[in-house]
Amino acid sequence: MHNRLKELRAAHGWSQAVLGDHLDISRQSVNAIETGRYDPSLPLAFKIARLFGEPIEAIFDDEENDQAVAAQ
Repeated sequence: MHNRLKELRAAHGWSQAVLGDHLDISRQSVNAIETGRYDPSLPLAFKIARLFGEPIEAIFDDEENDQAVAAQ
């Protein structure tokens, strides 16, 4: 799943460790989400959205679903 987490984190001047502290997750988990190796749970996605003051859809984009819909 594509996401803007790295962009949003950088805009706040936060390291992965600082963002992890805000979200109560590890720096490694932040890295895995940013690189698309791990999709956050729905509660974590809501927490991320609240932290940055944006809707989930503005942060996370399901590229595979978008491509499937466009192909129909």
